[in-house]
Amino acid sequence: MPKAAFDVFFTGPARAHLMRAVREALAEDGADVAANAVFDARAGLYAEIVAKEDTVLAGLPLVPVILAETAALEPGAWEVTACAEDGDCLRAGAVAATVAGSARVILRAERVILNFLCRLSGAAALTRKYANALEGTGVQLLDTRKTAPGLRYPDKYAVQAGGGRNHRKTLGELPMLKDTHIEAAGGITPAVQRLRAHLPAGAPVEVECRTCTEALEAAACGVSRIMLDNMSPEMVGNTLDMLPLHVEIEISGGITLDNIRNFAAAGSKRKADFISVGRITHSAPAADFSMRISRSSTPPGAGSSTPQPAGAF
Repeated sequence: MPKAAFDVFFTGPARAHLMRAVREALAEDGADVAANAVFDARAGLYAEIVAKEDTVLAGLPLVPVILAETAALEPGAWEVTACAEDGDCLRAGAVAATVAGSARVILRAERVILNFLCRLSGAAALTRKYANALEGTGVQLLDTRKTAPGLRYPDKYAVQAGGGRNHRKTLGELPMLKDTHIEAAGGITPAVQRLRAHLPAGAPVEVECRTCTEALEAAACGVSRIMLDNMSPEMVGNTLDMLPLHVEIEISGGITLDNIRNFAAAGSKRKADFISVGRITHSAPAADFSMRISRSSTPPGAGSSTPQPAGAF
């Protein structure tokens, strides 16, 4: 994914949430007392950001964002040169980017940079495994809202970098009736009626269904998407064959790498449109990255209080 994809994703509310998360991460660390004691304001470093295991890169355009925010707290110049793009498969030992500039800026930003890269690349790598498992089925992989609090947008960006698609970023993006709504309303039909009374005409509605009977009732209500939740592949197949083709079908619940193709193959008359998997964000193991640092005698613009353009970014 080119840097442009990052900029497109992180606009409006997404950008605001991202910047809040970056600033909060830097605030959690506070000033780097050790670096400020050891390095004077003109000292420079050269560093390489290195993948320590095979992974899928995600979050690299965050490096200059984090450095710019750090330089606003700890004045100093910096420069980033990208050696890869988000979505690239990196082998262990591959250099994702190089960073040069103020020692104080780089060292204060180091852990925040790595924390974001490790989390997002881990999610992208697991997403890629699930997306590859669906290859050739025609079924699209979706994420869920099972993301880390405050990191909804970075987590969902990582899913895109890994080859998945985003479901809904907010509760209002695709109104969905879950079992709690349905029980409170007294059934699927009254729940759909109440929801539609609060939406513009023709607005999409999704309904979570746990049985074939519920799915058929939701389809009769004319909803745009039905989620078949926590069904076996056999139940999914039987239900799919009874649902109209114009209604989108999403499968969710209990999906693993071992069974995802079984769910994708369910149904003889039609297949599902989507399979959503929460674990690609809530249970993805962090990828392993490190920042390999050495002293630099001529850092670019060292000592300047103005952050420098971010190289290949």
